[in-house]
Amino acid sequence: MDLGLADRVYVLTGATRGLGFATARYLVDEGARVIVSSRHQEHVDAAVAELGGLGKVQGIVADLTAPDTAARLVALAQSSFGRLDGALLSVGGPPPGTALSVSDDDWRMSFETVFLGAVRTARVIAAALPSGGAIGLVLSSSARTPIDNLGISNGFRPGLVGVAKDMADELGPRGVRVVSLLPGRFLTDRTRAAYGDPADPTRPRAGAGDDIPLRRVGDAREFGRAAAFVLSPAASYVTGTSIAIDGGLIRAL
Repeated sequence: MDLGLADRVYVLTGATRGLGFATARYLVDEGARVIVSSRHQEHVDAAVAELGGLGKVQGIVADLTAPDTAARLVALAQSSFGRLDGALLSVGGPPPGTALSVSDDDWRMSFETVFLGAVRTARVIAAALPSGGAIGLVLSSSARTPIDNLGISNGFRPGLVGVAKDMADELGPRGVRVVSLLPGRFLTDRTRAAYGDPADPTRPRAGAGDDIPLRRVGDAREFGRAAAFVLSPAASYVTGTSIAIDGGLIRAL
């Protein structure tokens, strides 16, 4: 199926590794152009090279907590490729701990990094999108069911789903879509300590997916395919919803 991605342009934050990078890979393979961002220059440089170089990809060091980040991302897309059609906003993980055990400082810091940074970036990018544009927020399965020892995530992720729904309502008449993506357990650089095999961290450890209906931890490429579809014109009637990409992990209806 042709996803209609040829020559379209997308911004992907936190996308030099993991789920964001896997999505960038599929977008580029389908003919799109992408802007990838990360907080580390070496990660940006490596991702740009691996994704095909500056003719297909531009990279930028950026942090969603900085008020000017969203405007910089929009400006780079437009100056490099002449347009902007959508974004995948990966929202970083807050520190662990139960809701009762984490400190006020942890809550405040996480509000800036997990919540406000994502909302601000989505707002600025939405203003620059034409009809047919799309924004995906990469959240977590904690948006629907709490995860042990991740009290801050359990608090903020459902709120971001609500914000995305509100944005979808407001942007719908303009033809701009907003979708929340809820990944379950995937083996990435960030999760190898939790899900990787101690003998070979590139493979899931035994038992890591036993409580998932598909009985396995996901591959980042599986997320990337689904996210690329959601951002594409092929998903033109999908908005205002949250989509679990989790092998059936979430048990809530």
